[in-house]
Amino acid sequence: MPTLLACLSTGKGTWSEVSRIIQAQPWTKIFLITNRFGEENFTIKPESVQLLVLNLDADCSSLIQEIKKQLKDKIVDFEVALNLASGSGKEHIALLEAVLELGLNFRLVTVINNQFEVLGMRRE
Repeated sequence: MPTLLACLSTGKGTWSEVSRIIQAQPWTKIFLITNRFGEENFTIKPESVQLLVLNLDADCSSLIQEIKKQLKDKIVDFEVALNLASGSGKEHIALLEAVLELGLNFRLVTVINNQFEVLGMRRE
């Protein structure tokens, strides 16, 4: 999974999780769904980071179309890593639907106890 897709929006403390995930793996591409505030204030921007700056007040259908438009032909992977720690439910729905409509599979990723985790892959 060399490509990471993540929301970078609302939620106290959620930007730190996104930052840790960015730094946890050697991602080939990183796409962050954000707004103008995120574009201006998020400081961790490795060369592989591309910000998809959206009007997050738009309706869900518009967000889906805009995400698809900005991601089209930029992801060659079959599967992507997806983090939804930051942002609202509407943003999460729009990102999930755009990923599905683009024909991508995904794995949910997070940070647990300061360790990068691919959810559903843990062995108990």
